[in-house]
Amino acid sequence: MSFILPDFSSSVTVRSADAETVGLGPTTLRLLADRSATGGALSAVRATLTDGADGARPHRHGNSAEMFFMLSGSARILAGDEVLTAGTGDLVVVPPGLPHAFAAEPGGDADLLIVITPGVERFEYFRHLRRIALGEVTPESLLEVQEVYDTYFLPSAAWDDERRGGRERDDT
Repeated sequence: MSFILPDFSSSVTVRSADAETVGLGPTTLRLLADRSATGGALSAVRATLTDGADGARPHRHGNSAEMFFMLSGSARILAGDEVLTAGTGDLVVVPPGLPHAFAAEPGGDADLLIVITPGVERFEYFRHLRRIALGEVTPESLLEVQEVYDTYFLPSAAWDDERRGGRERDDT
């Protein structure tokens, strides 16, 4: 087991009004702190999803754990082959290598704080997603930068079933 010693000398404060916003709904991301701001300790974003919107399709991180803290609402979260419901105040932590995805509960909204540790420079990844949404680059262009962002996309029958609504809910 290795321990990451962050390399930054003062606290990091990000005011809500100063955070860069990517997307205008149904998925909106507020970029809070990137690896460079925290000396490698973590990366943090706030994801606001409306009306059952997708947050991220199934993927894994080779070197980072990802934490989902529900600020409000309810989300469906894939963790390995399990899909669970997380509500306000709930915390889900996914270890490195475990497939995961998330979306707002169908018909509902979700507001999540997402933290990745150790940190990865992720802000440019989210800007890349915006360029895909605007049609400036293709979705396949993400495959070319998976290693840069330690984000590796993969199939998930459990998530596909979940998003089609054809699977019995497991709320454990």
